[in-house]
Amino acid sequence: MSGCDHNHGSHGHDHGHEEELREVTVTLEEEQIEALEEMAAEYRTQLGQKDWDLSAMLRVAVGHFLTEMGKMT
Repeated sequence: MSGCDHNHGSHGHDHGHEEELREVTVTLEEEQIEALEEMAAEYRTQLGQKDWDLSAMLRVAVGHFLTEMGKMT
């Protein structure tokens, strides 16, 4: 997955507008959770932003997938 230079804080992307977030329950494999948590820690260190967490990484991953599938731009 490619990185994204947007601020993905707990309130969504920082694009000059607020994106409404909905809370959902997802079931992931342990290996997927570990990889996403590792990436979040790397992003926090590399970007110096504390807001990177599992939820932010899931939004990036889902956004990337939907873009690749032509469902989002």
